[in-house]
Amino acid sequence: MLLPKKVKFRKGFKGGLKGSAQRGSLVSFGEYGLKATERGYISSRQLEAARKSITSFTERGGKLWIRIFPDKPVSKKPAETRMGGGKSPVDHYAAIIRPGRILFEMAGVTEATAREAMALASAKLPVKTKFVKKS
Repeated sequence: MLLPKKVKFRKGFKGGLKGSAQRGSLVSFGEYGLKATERGYISSRQLEAARKSITSFTERGGKLWIRIFPDKPVSKKPAETRMGGGKSPVDHYAAIIRPGRILFEMAGVTEATAREAMALASAKLPVKTKFVKKS
């Protein structure tokens, strides 16, 4: 699972998800990409599940780039805990996703293979996505 080696502050603010992706919205490394059309958070577990599905489908052929990194700490209180008592400890890390962000890129495989692999990965993610080609 992906998580930051070192963070400036242990616990983060909630922040906002307004707007669309300004950077990371073009396919720049590979030939094909998976673009988010919805906003939300992708946890490191979900990201790893999507990566595994792509690599297993392509039988480790071609090259895969992960264009997002889960660097936002998400706090969660334990189950059946009373209110109060301060902010809870960090449960996991997530990546902030805004519409237009490229999540994965692929090269070295056919378009049909890339399209199918991205569809499998998309099923593992909590945001709606679409398949894009380098323009």
